[in-house]
Amino acid sequence: MQSLSIAATGMMAQQLNVEVISNNIANMSTSGFKRQRAEFQDLLYQNLRRVGTNSSDSGTIVPSGVQIGLGVKTGSVYRIMTQGDMNNTGNKLDLAVQGRGYFRVQMPSGTDAYTRAGNFQLSPTGQIVTSDGYTVAPGITIPPEATDVTISKDGQVQATIPSQTAPQIVGQLELSNFQNEGGLDPQGDNLFIETAASGAPTTGSPASTGFGSLQQGFLETSNVNAVTEISDLITAQRAYEMNAKVITASDEMMSVTSNLK
Repeated sequence: MQSLSIAATGMMAQQLNVEVISNNIANMSTSGFKRQRAEFQDLLYQNLRRVGTNSSDSGTIVPSGVQIGLGVKTGSVYRIMTQGDMNNTGNKLDLAVQGRGYFRVQMPSGTDAYTRAGNFQLSPTGQIVTSDGYTVAPGITIPPEATDVTISKDGQVQATIPSQTAPQIVGQLELSNFQNEGGLDPQGDNLFIETAASGAPTTGSPASTGFGSLQQGFLETSNVNAVTEISDLITAQRAYEMNAKVITASDEMMSVTSNLK
């Protein structure tokens, strides 16, 4: 009886669906988090009567055939890269990207990672770094005597020095774009790395063609919608329950068969 294994694949698929939804809900307050969506595909079909075959010597064709599906599998867990809301923090080093683009982060291993979370801080040497101390490319150092930092929409970083009348330009922030953002590999800690699926990054200045602008004193919130996630969770739970009922019904049918005398 194939219905037992078919329903089992349905239960496993919905279990994974609930896990994806729970991760979205858990990261509702994570800066720059992008929600994920599980996508499913049907499994191979068992052909009891193949469609399109000849049904007689005169050349008549079977119009529909008989195919029995064998269940469902996970096709992918896709990351949805829509814009999150802007949360005003008032912190001079908090930056949000309005539009496309990722901050490039220089990892201790020498490789590059990318992030949408702009909750930056200063290192002991005055460099702009992430909350884990990783340098934000291209590596901008704020003078120790600076009393204020201003970051424009196009990424120009200026420091106010008491002995100077005009702010001093100390660096230019960059953004990186990818042809397929969904192909980036998440590493945790709000970081992504480049893959063959994402394509090579294109680097440019904020607010230039194809790149988003920066908002100083803001953080991009998660794009998770609580109402949508709860609705999806209820749907997944009901689908799990229905597959479980199929297993119960199949078991009862097998029980009737085994008790025949």
